Amino acid sequence: MERRRLRGSIQSRYMSMSVWTSPRRLVELAGQSLLEDEALAIAALELLPRELFPPLFMAAFDGRHSQTLKAMVQAWPFTCLPLGVLMKGQHLDPETFKAVLDGLDVLLAQEVRPRRWKLQVLDLRKNSHQDFWTVWSGNRASLYSFPEPEAAQPMTKKRKVDGLSTEAEQPFIPVEVLVDLFLKEGACDELFSYLVEKVKQKKDVLRLCCKKLKIFAMPMQDIKMILKMVQLDSIEDLEVTCTWKLPTLAKFSPYLGQMINLRRLLVSHIHASSYISPEKEEQYIAQFTSQFLSLQCLQALYMDSLFFLRGRLDQLLRHMVNPLETLSITNCRLSEGDVMHLSQSPSVSQLSVLSLSGVMLTDVSPEPLQALLERASATLQDLVFDECRITDDQLLALLPSLSHCSQLKTLSFYGNSISISALQSLLQHLIGLRNLTHVLYPVPLESYEYVHGTFHLERLAYLHARLRELLCELGRPSMVWLSANPCPHCGDRSFYDPEPILCPCFMRN
Repeated sequence: MERRRLRGSIQSRYMSMSVWTSPRRLVELAGQSLLEDEALAIAALELLPRELFPPLFMAAFDGRHSQTLKAMVQAWPFTCLPLGVLMKGQHLDPETFKAVLDGLDVLLAQEVRPRRWKLQVLDLRKNSHQDFWTVWSGNRASLYSFPEPEAAQPMTKKRKVDGLSTEAEQPFIPVEVLVDLFLKEGACDELFSYLVEKVKQKKDVLRLCCKKLKIFAMPMQDIKMILKMVQLDSIEDLEVTCTWKLPTLAKFSPYLGQMINLRRLLVSHIHASSYISPEKEEQYIAQFTSQFLSLQCLQALYMDSLFFLRGRLDQLLRHMVNPLETLSITNCRLSEGDVMHLSQSPSVSQLSVLSLSGVMLTDVSPEPLQALLERASATLQDLVFDECRITDDQLLALLPSLSHCSQLKTLSFYGNSISISALQSLLQHLIGLRNLTHVLYPVPLESYEYVHGTFHLERLAYLHARLRELLCELGRPSMVWLSANPCPHCGDRSFYDPEPILCPCFMRN
């Protein structure tokens, strides 16, 4: 009798609306009407059609109907609740967020999960499932299929009740909370603390998972506390942009080794410690590099301003199991031996992106650089040699190897001391690379009154025009060649085509 009364009440709220109302507007009005009686809304969830849950949840979230939200989380009929998208770009009411977690808390407290309830993932990321709420709240709901990993569902068993065979309710499986974490001192607010506390209380059935983790300035003890709550094997993208010293990196290293599904890693600004012995320094470095044995899914590695790489790059490379797609070593000191080890490493055999920007190569002979380019020639698409102090002789020696990089799309080597004759030779060697569309080259030496002296924009314009003529003569007029150099006024990087662009100094003159 009670079920019929509820069903009749829900139907009457739809039937009382004009038949001329658009389907989307009808859904919105139905949700608002139902929420006028929050007790009825909660009671009606058992009978509410699946397609009406998203619009009703949005209305309850916007209207801060905490009790309805709490009940809807428990009855959510999809495998994923993408809450983060609703939180994006608005001031979140703490009580509303807590109501969602409290609803999850009630669900987790049950020994078995009723058959209709499917929630497996609470997604708090603000840039995932962007169209879920839009589609379900509109008139295209029937066309949208939200991914539901049926394979993750446990098998049910038959049991007998009063002599009849029936299907048992599903045993409960842990719920994942998906987040992107940005660890910075003072950035952990009340809501994150509330979430962490819930994970502590329900760590066996509530798993905090993180796809992207960025670590800025935060005390190591706080970082450790948070990482102990996170399923480290869920992390796929890690950025460590701290001014750590080597002992701090060593303390973090065991956590890195547990991130076995990591695909992208950026580590920057690791400085030397004057108070540790050479033996201890080697121990700390080994503690970091040995973790790469566990990172068998790693595809992209970025290392910037790491003081300890010189003479030890082979130590890191030999722990790398699979080939990389992206390797960026920037603003680091490398020896010729390091470059040789790099050229011989299996990890560079399938590179599509290689950057050695800011690595001084003046004293490195061409042979290991040639070998490096040859090793990656079949797959390399983007090559960066910015601010490497490459000379004419080195560039000319690399031209045959560069011309073998058949997939190359972009080449950037601004900030090097190169003459116009070397640039012309480069152009002639690269003209046959049909995929190459953009070259960023340094302002030629001839554009200065003296080497590193007064810069003449008129000379650059002439040289740039000459390169354009050559491109047209060789049948590649659409290939873009841009020159770049520090602005003579402010020092920032400026581009010339041939007029200066992207530098406010020239705009003011």
